[in-house]
Amino acid sequence: MDGISTAFHILTSSPAVFAAIGGVAWGIIGGALPGISPSIALALLLPFTYGMDPITAIVLLGATYVGAEYGGSIPAILINTPGTNAAAATVVDGYYMHREGRGGEALGISLQSGVVGGLFGLIFLIVFTEPLSRVALAFNFPAYFALGILGLSVIVSLSNGSLIKGLMAATLGLMIATIGTDPLSGVTRFTFGEPELLTGIEYVIVMVGVFAMSELMMTANSPDWGKTDGRQTRIKLPGFRKWRKLWRAQAIGSGVGIFEGVMPGAGGSIAAFMSYNEAKRWSPEPEKFGKGSEEGIAAPEAANNAVACTALVPVLSFGIPGSNSAAILMGGMLIHGLTPGPMLFQKEPEFVYGLFGGLAVANISQLMLGILMMTPALWLVNRPKPYLMAAIFALVFSGIYSIHNSTYDLYLVLLFGVVGYLLRVFGFPFLPLVLGLVLGYLVEANYRRSLELTAGDHRIFWETPISLGLLSLAAVFVIGSAIRDIVLARRAARAVAEGKSA
Repeated sequence: MDGISTAFHILTSSPAVFAAIGGVAWGIIGGALPGISPSIALALLLPFTYGMDPITAIVLLGATYVGAEYGGSIPAILINTPGTNAAAATVVDGYYMHREGRGGEALGISLQSGVVGGLFGLIFLIVFTEPLSRVALAFNFPAYFALGILGLSVIVSLSNGSLIKGLMAATLGLMIATIGTDPLSGVTRFTFGEPELLTGIEYVIVMVGVFAMSELMMTANSPDWGKTDGRQTRIKLPGFRKWRKLWRAQAIGSGVGIFEGVMPGAGGSIAAFMSYNEAKRWSPEPEKFGKGSEEGIAAPEAANNAVACTALVPVLSFGIPGSNSAAILMGGMLIHGLTPGPMLFQKEPEFVYGLFGGLAVANISQLMLGILMMTPALWLVNRPKPYLMAAIFALVFSGIYSIHNSTYDLYLVLLFGVVGYLLRVFGFPFLPLVLGLVLGYLVEANYRRSLELTAGDHRIFWETPISLGLLSLAAVFVIGSAIRDIVLARRAARAVAEGKSA
């Protein structure tokens, strides 16, 4: 009851409630625009949180994550183009229903299922985050170093593409994190005589550049997305009888989303497709999947909204983000002086309860905002793409400039936009880079503090049981990923050889 009363007091005495509602609205708009993923919607918003108090800022970002997961289903159902990666599973049956004249019904199922999945994910977040954080209280310097290495190794091994590319992206992130003044000795590093780099490079500049600017560069030469067919579509929420038919699919989606959300590197896309397959497996009418099945919409939408909440479990408990959006949200916490991890519950309990309350408001208000934001979302989808891209460019530059009122920051965000563009072109994953950036201080500082305790003796890392266990697990992930890549490469070479011989 203390937590509930604390959350209620914080929400009623700060702008956090309005931040939650505004974040959901912006998330729905961002998710509805093809190419503007939840992580990009968060990155665009991040510069504007600098003048806010921590609770309001992080509630705004968390609510944006929630809204964007639903927003992606709007173009998926109406124009056969998923607004987010996770909404790709919704396209299969959602667009089929729209062609049958049942688009409003499909949007209603998506909206209601998203709210159900989000609430289940929020309950899991509230119940299990603090107990997991107590486990991490037993960690010392070597254990925190090992935890950071484990987080990087898991993300690198599970990222799309090769292990080598994942390791290179993570190393690049760690290198960027070292720019500025050494946190222990005060020596300047990699500043090249530029006074603007003495304090390092802001997380927000790297994230906005890598995610938002690179996406704008990629979409500049791509064809325009489709437009709606002009039919007036109104959301029709399912009634009680319909909900009784959908509860099994929503429960499956929520369960899969909760499990995948706490797993680093999984995310909403995997959860959506896994839940779609499981819903089809357990459905009394599996033959309808792919032909306008209502359960085929309910399961993936419940899953990706559950992920939006449970992805915060490893962030708040251990300080390890498991997805791009969670990494950006963690970056927002660091910007506002909050250190994610077990001590957060000890030092900032009001913030944690306020965040839980804000996410509850976001998930509940999504039911109403999903209906209200339908018209502006469709209007934006139907605008010419060059106009929208120009508006987003202006949003990026105004937000970045407002941080320090410095044109130097604009050059940096353009530079990291080019870096992100090259990463996309050559198939490098983004998440290892972002994780290397936000975990750089954790890894370096605890590594050096551990060595200071032992006068440079590295045996401390395997003489500490927790550290030894975490480093061994990290080695398992990396070696397993290397073996997987070798096996896949040999299979591909064998297939090519067989094709030539035929």
